[in-house]
Amino acid sequence: MQTKDYPEQIEIQQYWLVLKRRWTVVVAVFLASVGLSGFAILKQKPQYEASGMLLFKLDRISSLTKAGEKIGDLESLVREVNPLTTQAVILKSKPLLKEAINTVGIVDKKGKPLDPELLKIKVEPIVGTDVLKVSYTSEKPELSASLVNEVMQSYVKNNIQSNSSQVLAAGEFIKQQLQLSQQELERTAEAVRKFKNKNKIIELPQEASAAISNISQLDGEINQSRAMLADVSAQEAQVGNQLNLQRKQAIKITSLNQIPGVQDVLGELQKVQTKLASERTRYTDDHPFIISLKNQEKNLNLLLQQRVDQVTGSKENVSVGNLQIGKIKENLATQYLQLQVQRQGLEKKLQALSNIRGIYQQKLAIMPNLEKQQGDLERKLTVAQTNFQNLVSRQKEIQIAEKQTNGNAKIIELAEIPKKPVLSKLTLMLAGGGVFAGLLLGVSAAFFVDLIDKSLKTVKEIEIFFGYSLVGLIPKFESNSKPIYLNLMEDAIADKIIAGYTPSLMIHQAYQMLQANLKFISHKKVRTIVVTSSVTGEGKSEVCANLSGALAQAGRRVLLVDTDMHSPSQHHLWGVMNSVGLSNIIVGQDEFSQGVQVVTKYLSVLTAGVQPPNPLALIDSDRMTSLIEKFSQSYDYIVFDTPPLVNTVDAAVLGKMVDGVLLVAQPGVLDLASATAAKSLLDRSEVHVLGIIANGVNIKQERDGYFYHSKRRVGQSVAKTEMEIEQFMYK
Repeated sequence: MQTKDYPEQIEIQQYWLVLKRRWTVVVAVFLASVGLSGFAILKQKPQYEASGMLLFKLDRISSLTKAGEKIGDLESLVREVNPLTTQAVILKSKPLLKEAINTVGIVDKKGKPLDPELLKIKVEPIVGTDVLKVSYTSEKPELSASLVNEVMQSYVKNNIQSNSSQVLAAGEFIKQQLQLSQQELERTAEAVRKFKNKNKIIELPQEASAAISNISQLDGEINQSRAMLADVSAQEAQVGNQLNLQRKQAIKITSLNQIPGVQDVLGELQKVQTKLASERTRYTDDHPFIISLKNQEKNLNLLLQQRVDQVTGSKENVSVGNLQIGKIKENLATQYLQLQVQRQGLEKKLQALSNIRGIYQQKLAIMPNLEKQQGDLERKLTVAQTNFQNLVSRQKEIQIAEKQTNGNAKIIELAEIPKKPVLSKLTLMLAGGGVFAGLLLGVSAAFFVDLIDKSLKTVKEIEIFFGYSLVGLIPKFESNSKPIYLNLMEDAIADKIIAGYTPSLMIHQAYQMLQANLKFISHKKVRTIVVTSSVTGEGKSEVCANLSGALAQAGRRVLLVDTDMHSPSQHHLWGVMNSVGLSNIIVGQDEFSQGVQVVTKYLSVLTAGVQPPNPLALIDSDRMTSLIEKFSQSYDYIVFDTPPLVNTVDAAVLGKMVDGVLLVAQPGVLDLASATAAKSLLDRSEVHVLGIIANGVNIKQERDGYFYHSKRRVGQSVAKTEMEIEQFMYK
């Protein structure tokens, strides 16, 4: 499966490859830096450190008696700050150090007392304790111990003197404040007494509670009366609506209905009206009998009105219908009058209750003000009493503290003369700085050397620069083994020819992959191949020899032709004679059969022959073209070993005659200028470049992705290897 390379991973891997390439530079610079720091450490004089301890705590007698326990107590204004930190600063103060310097007799180079600022004494609290550790480092062990002890003793002496002076000053101050506090207490007590007499107050809280209770009880009665009043008013309104009479009319009608004379006339009137109504059904209104009945009705109405006026004492028209109310309405009228009387009584009761409540409310309203005034006075009295008591107690504490001479610091461990030197900060800094600087400078030097190196250092750089496909990766190989199937000339064959080695070797598989790649790099079959390089030393002759051997191992008939007439090498690699070769055949001195030499069943070698004065003239000839056509009739592959591209054009000229050119490039050997010249020549000659063969590649200095296929495969077939090569080329 193809993996995705993230830019961050690629960058880190490139940096790591640079360090792997330049590891000797890193190691050299690192060792130099460590050596210099070691030399500086050896030049340092031994340092001796002496240390003592001070305990800070309260006086045990003060803690037991609870008197004077605050005198000398370590309390900080800032809650987050440890009080021991403040004492550490005091221990390192100039006056204290100056006194210790003078006592011990520490002088500078001029013989004068040492400046306290130059005295590097260390004071630090021990975590979780009330102990300060005082230490000093010097080249003289006796001086270190003496100075530490003198500083601690001076601090304890000054601490006792400071506490004594503070106690005396506090005693004078408390004495003055005690007199003022007593006068304030007396004034406040007199003010409280006058306030109670003026307002006639005995127990104000109880009086307020009683008023609140009475108001609450009155509120309950008022609410009950309001509920009863609402009920009576509702009944009165309902009865009034049924009678449809006003209060005065109801009283009059009720009174008239109870008078016998009015009731007699009213009874006669009702009889006449009944008879009149009955006769009108028989006679008309003009009939004498009807007229007589009407006159009787009129006279009775007049008589009824006269009697009503006599009873009421005024001339008010009272409807006959109202007088004929009957027994039910008469009862309703009586009930209506009773409800009115009840309502009026409830209203008067409600008014009386409200007045009483108002009186209590007024009394209660002024109580908060009185309570406030009384509370303020009582609080002032309490504060005055508390202050007075505290001052009396403090005076007793100070009187006891005046008799005590102990401070709150005690030496629990005197400094002893150190016997062994200690590692100073400078020594540790030199050691750590040497290691750190060595690593930093070593890495920087490695990148600097890599930067000024103009060679193409990795396969990736070569591939990107030339822009050609990568068809082969040949790792570095060193072996003392001999081929297992070459019998006749095995002693003469160079160790660099590894085509006949056991197939389990990684480099053998690399050449198998290379010959398999030739099937996939062109749309047509490639048979004639020129192998060249940019400069000398990139191993193109060895690549030619081993590629030919790999092709022969696959059962192909291969002819290896050495066309490098400037510096031929194939006869050395294969251990054959170079008396008759390509140059002799081109000029017609010898036949091909006389120059070709059979190395194995499928591999033949044609050496360069006698070195001519102008090799290019022989290469760029019709005879060379005809020879290539002749070779193609007898062999499956013809591989030409040509001179480098820089300073010669033989490879470019021969490349126009063959199917393609393979460019051998070795990382670290090929420089940028030579690569530029070689690429320019290939572009101008317009040859068919089949791809690049990366030779002599250091696996440790390349990205892992290039060599995932190069692991050892014991017994793997060529067909399977070719399949993996195809996957590698197109991934």
